[in-house]
Amino acid sequence: MRVRARSLGFLSCVIAISAACDFGHAAPTVPDQSNVAFSTTDLTVGTGSVAATGSSANVTYSVWLYSDTAQDHKGTQLQGGTFSFVLGANQVIKGFDQAVTGMAVGGTRRAIVPPALAYGSTGSSDGAIPPNAAMVFEIQLNAVQ
Repeated sequence: MRVRARSLGFLSCVIAISAACDFGHAAPTVPDQSNVAFSTTDLTVGTGSVAATGSSANVTYSVWLYSDTAQDHKGTQLQGGTFSFVLGANQVIKGFDQAVTGMAVGGTRRAIVPPALAYGSTGSSDGAIPPNAAMVFEIQLNAVQ
């Protein structure tokens, strides 16, 4: 009877600890970054064709989690690469779409994107972007068609 009571007590502890954990989900960003404003800064102004809604843009980018204390607000670097997408076709997060719109080929732009224009209060489905996290992108516009 004593062993059974201890087993039940241990099992209750495990259940309580498991319930308190959020397995597979990123912890919310602390402090919440919902108040971070969208902004762009042209690091290099391009001289080629201008990216507009409906055009296909080929970009090279890097992305970081936003940090109040890091230089250029670049916290943890997440990823980078080159890809193409159609502006205004909901193929990327809204903040990325807005950041590329108006860029000229050959240009490089830094964009600070608040959670409302990124992954919002839920974060990314893979857990890499926590809830309410702002992001910093550096984007080079390679081509527009």
